[in-house]
Amino acid sequence: MKILSIDFDGVLHSYTSGWKGAKCIPDPPVENAIDWLVSLLEPPEHMGIGPRFKDFDVQIFSSRSRYFFGRRAMKKWLMDEFEKAGYHRKYVERIKFPVFKPPAFLHIDDRCICFSGEFPSKAEMIAFKPYRTEKLP
Repeated sequence: MKILSIDFDGVLHSYTSGWKGAKCIPDPPVENAIDWLVSLLEPPEHMGIGPRFKDFDVQIFSSRSRYFFGRRAMKKWLMDEFEKAGYHRKYVERIKFPVFKPPAFLHIDDRCICFSGEFPSKAEMIAFKPYRTEKLP
């Protein structure tokens, strides 16, 4: 199973308030984030068998991940947002929250430059802006 590593803040959590600590997740999801995440997981009828995924081993990794309470806060936030969106909270049980960045097939992150064989210049790196820059610190 291929590991899909998904960043939390700025990809799933809209992060419009900026960093408030590992346990504090005050903002709503990025538009369509919950539906997209659910689309990666098997339907709930497989719940009794244990984690089963369609195509990926979904893992959410964040700067919050190094803290136990940060991982717990992300999981709780996702459970609440799944419920608000009309999905069963148990979907979140299918997602892993690793302490360290996983050796993923693919990483989805709002703060990265995709390496294409040429190294970015210092100026390009300094000028980098995540896609949502209007309210970020």
